[in-house]
Formats: sequence, C-alpha cells, structure tokens
Amino acid sequence: MSLIVTPRQLSLRAELYHQFAQLANAGISLLQALETLRRSPPARAFREPLGRIHSRIEQGSTFSEAVRTTGHWIPSFDLALIEAGEKSGRLPSCFTLLANYYAERSRLVRDVIRDLMYPVFLLHAAVFIMPFPQLFLTGNLVGYLSQTLGILLPIYLAVFLVIFACQGRHGERWRATLEHLTRFIPLLGTARRDLALARLTAALEALISAGVNIIEAWEMAAGACGSPRIRRAVLAWRTELDMGETPSRVIEKSGVFPDLFSTMYHTGEISGQLDDTLRRLHGLYQDSASRKLHAVSEWGPRLIYILVVISIAIQIVSFWVGHYNQIGEVLP
Repeated sequence: MSLIVTPRQLSLRAELYHQFAQLANAGISLLQALETLRRSPPARAFREPLGRIHSRIEQGSTFSEAVRTTGHWIPSFDLALIEAGEKSGRLPSCFTLLANYYAERSRLVRDVIRDLMYPVFLLHAAVFIMPFPQLFLTGNLVGYLSQTLGILLPIYLAVFLVIFACQGRHGERWRATLEHLTRFIPLLGTARRDLALARLTAALEALISAGVNIIEAWEMAAGACGSPRIRRAVLAWRTELDMGETPSRVIEKSGVFPDLFSTMYHTGEISGQLDDTLRRLHGLYQDSASRKLHAVSEWGPRLIYILVVISIAIQIVSFWVGHYNQIGEVLP
C-alpha cells in the first residue's frame, strides 16, 4: 500500500474483499475467483499482484503463502486474518470481515477530511492575511514568506510524520510504541483497543469452530488482531497452557483484557458455548470501536477549529495592542 492512504484506496480494497467473499460464497474456486478479479479488478494496480498470487497457487503454494510474495501490497493484519481463515476453512467470512473493516475506515477518513476542510482553510487564510499589512507597508517579501511558510512548513512536516508513523508497514516494535502512546489519548486509545479485540474474537471464533487446537487458535488470532500488546501477552501464555491452565484463567491474570471480556469468555468456556460468546464479544467490541472512532472523527476537526480560532484571536489582539502602543509612543 502507498504511504498516504486515501479514502478511495480504502474503498477499492474493501470492494476487492467484497468481491472475493461474493465469489467464494457462490461456490467458485479460489483460482477461478483470482482469475476473474485479475481480469476485471476494482483497480488496475491490483491486476499484477493478483496475477502473481494466481501463479503461485498454480505452482502449489497455499493462498496465504502466495499472498506473502506480494510484499507490502497486503498489510500484516490482512495477511494474518487470511491465514487464520484459510486454516479454519472460513475464508469467505474473513473476506467479509476485511471488506467491512476497509469500508468503515474509508468512511471515517472521508468524514475527517470533509470536517477538516474549513479549519484548514481558516488556518491558511489567517497565516497569509495577518502579516500582509506589514508586507504592504514595507515590501519585504522575504520577511512575509518567513512569517507564513515558517509557520506552515513545520505543520506540514508534523502532519506527514504523524501519517508516516501510523502506517501499518512498520515493524512490531514501532507499532507497539505507537499503541502505547495512543492508549493515553481519550477515545482513540480505547477505540484502538476495542477494534483489536473485535478482530481477535472474530479470528478466534473462526479457528475454534473449525476445530483448531485452542492454544494454536489463540496464537493465530492474536497475530491477526493487530495489537502487539495482546500478541505478546498471548505468546507468553504458552507454558501455562501447556501445563493445563485454562485460557480464561490466564486471561484474568494477564491484566491485558477488560473485565467484560474476561467474564464473558470464562462463562462461554465453562458453559461449552464459547463460539457463541466470541460472536457476541465481536459484535460488542466492533460496535464500541465504531462509535468511538466516529466520535474522534467528529470532535477532532472541531478541536482543531477551536485552536485555529483561538490562535487567530490571539494574533488579532496582539496586533491591536502593538498598534496602540505605537500610537502611545508617538503621541505626547
């Protein structure tokens, strides 16, 4: 995927997974589905990697092994979930989950961009207009550019660095650091956690329903959830689980999972209805993450707008204070 991901790119990826799910649910084989999508992909850029995956499968590779050969074209979260779906025999469900995930991300990014347009316009207007009287009086173009671009360029650089830092192509240590930092941001931190738990429960339910060993299912689902913190915690359980400890017990002791998750998982485990419990947990955390992310997309631009207005107000007050001070110095 490219460095700067646009809503259109996310929508096209959602459409790709949606078509995969449709073809798989219609009983079309994976090779036929790949050939169909290669000929008429949602985006022209998809044709080459889809063809490479098709060729690899014809040579005897599994779908997940073939997908790995495309490099960064498939994000690590997608790859982990595809691998879990292939092993569990529930690839169509995983394709549907990925389609919904990217469609939701596309809507959120589009909403944020739309809501940011006016604050960004207001910021640029303020930056270029406020020093203009000085340019008109002195004709000092270099000073005007230093006052305007000197403010905007650092902002552009900071925005670029934030976007770069949030890309999923970085290593696990980088993503773990980012996850730790965002935990302290209101709404966003818990939204990321809930989204990771929704991915975890979806993958775990698919694997357990397919009869995968509970220990292996947990480790694969943790790799698919996108949270380095959860993945590290789950991998650390291996010794205890091998010694006969139940997952519900180690979940409770880990301190990584919310009380609701621990309680419901324990109930599902002792009642023998774990698959149903995981489906309910997935719905709960998916809805919670969606609500919080929508709140962030609404209030983030509003806070930026408020900061811009406050900054403009400060500049206006500073200008008039300086102006009256100059008048006071001139008059006896």
